[in-house]
Amino acid sequence: MSPLLNPREAYGQTLVELAAADDRIVALDADLGKSTRGILMEERFPERHFELSIAEQNMVSVAVGLALGGKIPFVHSFAVFLTGRAYDQIRVGVALARTNVKLIGSSAGLSDYGDGATHQAIEDVALMRALPNMTVIVPADATETVKATRAIARYEGPVYLRLNRNDLPPVFPEAEEFIIGKVYPLRPGKHLTIFANGIMVSRSLEAAEVLARQGIEAGVVNVSTVKPLDEEAIIALARETGTVVVAEEHSVIGGLGGAIAEVLRRERRIVIEFVGIQDVFGQSACNYQELLTAYNLTSEAVVSACQRVLAL
Repeated sequence: MSPLLNPREAYGQTLVELAAADDRIVALDADLGKSTRGILMEERFPERHFELSIAEQNMVSVAVGLALGGKIPFVHSFAVFLTGRAYDQIRVGVALARTNVKLIGSSAGLSDYGDGATHQAIEDVALMRALPNMTVIVPADATETVKATRAIARYEGPVYLRLNRNDLPPVFPEAEEFIIGKVYPLRPGKHLTIFANGIMVSRSLEAAEVLARQGIEAGVVNVSTVKPLDEEAIIALARETGTVVVAEEHSVIGGLGGAIAEVLRRERRIVIEFVGIQDVFGQSACNYQELLTAYNLTSEAVVSACQRVLAL
């Protein structure tokens, strides 16, 4: 696999491979197939790709009907439109009814850097995580995206898969099996533990290298499954160091940080710091890195958070 590979492209290619082996798999798009890569399904299996135009609510409702008819629908749109515009249909038709619908939120976080706040999902994990019966997954790179896509195709029940728009550095081990609900320690630590997902996994690994040169051993854990969260593993890893930083490309309200804080709420000797979007909307920029820097989603920001929490 390429050192830098786009998760969207990896997802689209994997979906086509899965569809070739299982004729129950169908795809739905809302006029964004070229971007979500649902277009790859349209090209290979046109009779199993449904274009619903800019009608996300109807798209989810159609997917529910397909699932009830025995199909495995993969529903695509930008994360902000899928989780926001179709929230009621997702809540009632997918989550409450426990239908076997896979929701693929593309261009999540700030990764659609050119289109600004209206197209940037900074609250989608919070929305989906709050729904009973919903599984929420945020892959760290293209390799994990491929493995997660295969896993959710096998899984019976509602899933929200959050995908970045841009190329991401490879961090997920090629030989590692992706298991829904499992956390993946990528680096051991003695002084603190960094829990991260998405692009912030690679940023956290970079931060750990910087901290190591300062004599600070920071463990890095990829928490790609935000829900269901492996509570036992989170508590055990946090207890090893007593100091926790959570890094995510999402609002600090309701995302991975909130989930881990909820798990650790009775752990009195553990201190926590967050690296995330500080309760503000996004904006447009010339490139993705500009936004990551502007919103303090960098390895430097992770280093600073670690230093702050260790000083408490």
